[in-house]
Amino acid sequence: MDNERIREICLALPFARETLNWGHHLVYWAGDRDIGGKMFAMTDLDGTGTGVLWFHCGTERFHELLEREGIIPAPHLARAHWIAVERWDVLRPREIEDELKRAHTLIFAKLPPKTKAILALPEKDRIKAIRDRKKILAVRTGTPSKPPKTPASLRAARTKKKAK
Repeated sequence: MDNERIREICLALPFARETLNWGHHLVYWAGDRDIGGKMFAMTDLDGTGTGVLWFHCGTERFHELLEREGIIPAPHLARAHWIAVERWDVLRPREIEDELKRAHTLIFAKLPPKTKAILALPEKDRIKAIRDRKKILAVRTGTPSKPPKTPASLRAARTKKKAK
């Protein structure tokens, strides 16, 4: 098992997305983060963090998994029932796949109703709703989602200068 196989498994799940956060963590989300999606797993890309794979496992499974050698509570996320796998050989590949699917299911069930409603839309409408939400967030934070367009009058002036 490795990061690339984890990526294949996670992105094959319904409405799963990925982002690069905190410099070296590939984070997997149930639903797009910008519309209220929640993270369900992450991997450490450069090997400098604690463990190679972190994921949500639920209350009951959390304590079961902690009994295994090479599995520890995930730093900063243990209170939310996340564990960290220290090495790839701690769990068999099939177990990892099952745990990631379970993590996605648990987190997807916790998504806000508004987020689930957007994800239930037909693909074309869902993409438009996500794009619109990203624009709203960009306005709130003051970061443009796209470079600002030049007004027509400025474009005309530039065209005249180039013609001379």
